Amino acid sequence: MNGLGLDSLGGAPLHALFVLLGTAAAMLAFAASAHHRRVFDFQLLALLAGAILCGALGAKLAVLWRYLDRETAPSLLGLIVAGGQSVLGGLSGAYAGVIATKRLIGYSAGTGDLFAPAVALGIGIGRFGCLLTETPGSPTGARWGVVVDAGRAARIAGFPKAWIGVPLHPSFAYEIAFHFAMAALLLRLRSRGALRDELFKLYCLAYAPFRFLVEMVRGNPAVWHGLTRSQLFLIPAIPLLALAFFARRRNALPPLNALAELGPSAR
Repeated sequence: MNGLGLDSLGGAPLHALFVLLGTAAAMLAFAASAHHRRVFDFQLLALLAGAILCGALGAKLAVLWRYLDRETAPSLLGLIVAGGQSVLGGLSGAYAGVIATKRLIGYSAGTGDLFAPAVALGIGIGRFGCLLTETPGSPTGARWGVVVDAGRAARIAGFPKAWIGVPLHPSFAYEIAFHFAMAALLLRLRSRGALRDELFKLYCLAYAPFRFLVEMVRGNPAVWHGLTRSQLFLIPAIPLLALAFFARRRNALPPLNALAELGPSAR
């Protein structure tokens, strides 16, 4: 795969296009699910807006340090257009945005089951923009390694010269497969009524360790003891996500004495 055959395609505009496509797909999937359940109203629309706005803000703020370090004359417009974005920052911002909007409008019903498959689908589509315009990953001896030629390498910011012509991990392809697989799994779980109101937490809990492992082949610079900034963020995030998920699951289970009173049929 020589440069993925993308020498004629643009960088930032192409990346932005897939981000917009992913966002649009996530919005449509969310609205379709809410309409199917007959719960779509102005309050859900406000939650969707809060998720998108805070998600976009979180995605930008997470890479603000990198933009300021790179640019000699930084500006707000420059940050928006060429500052990049972070999926982890976007997820965190979107989650915070939904919580804040719920409190603002007094909405108490669970919405994670509506958001989870939509977000997984949207990120999966958006990652195509990363695959087509960024450094694919670190060198690999695997047969599916992606080779970037000198022409395309010159259009990728920060591409290591030593990696030109070397097979590289298609790390974004790994993520695309993960998010699409999670979207399918989450839809199946939701249709069966499994883990009700916990699917978004399940998605985050699955993505966090997966992303930690993918970071090992992403080619991102290590900043502390061989760990990237994303990994340093995920080290405390993973146990916190696990604690929140399993604590909620434990509280959702009926006490043992209640099961005993209901009899064998309840088990």
